[in-house]
Amino acid sequence: MCESHNHELAKSLVGHLYAGQLTKDKKIIIADMTKSMVKPRNILLTLKEHNVNSYTTIKQVCNARNAYRSSIRDNNIEMQQLMKLLERDQYIHWHRLKDENVVCDIFWSHPNAIKLCNACNLVFLIDSAYKTNRYRLSLLDIVVVTPTGMTFSAVFAYLERECLNNVVWALE
Repeated sequence: MCESHNHELAKSLVGHLYAGQLTKDKKIIIADMTKSMVKPRNILLTLKEHNVNSYTTIKQVCNARNAYRSSIRDNNIEMQQLMKLLERDQYIHWHRLKDENVVCDIFWSHPNAIKLCNACNLVFLIDSAYKTNRYRLSLLDIVVVTPTGMTFSAVFAYLERECLNNVVWALE
């Protein structure tokens, strides 16, 4: 307006998208660290160590991580990707469909966990977390206590409802 600024100049460029945009090298670093399960705040610290004058924000790091994960998935939706990974890593898994294309319940366990369950079947703890995920499904978790007092998660199941029919299906 009137060819003049109506505000003071910013003292810092932190938060300005253009100043904090990610270069190709930074995106590669973020992808590598995401593969290594590094938390976003630690990725940001690493980027700031490489360049003290970096204006990259945690939001930009999270967006880059999400873009990287989406590129790995190709065109698969989350459930298709989960099924693909369960098959690839040879997990024991079953699922039930509500309609032709809607998964309502899914069960999975690693084969080594099943072997340990058969060897250490003294105490099983069954717990359910209620609708804490984005799909509002209950997570059924079966934990095994070994004779030495150690515990491990043996089985997981997302259940549409925590009713007798669904829990019996998962236990069978």
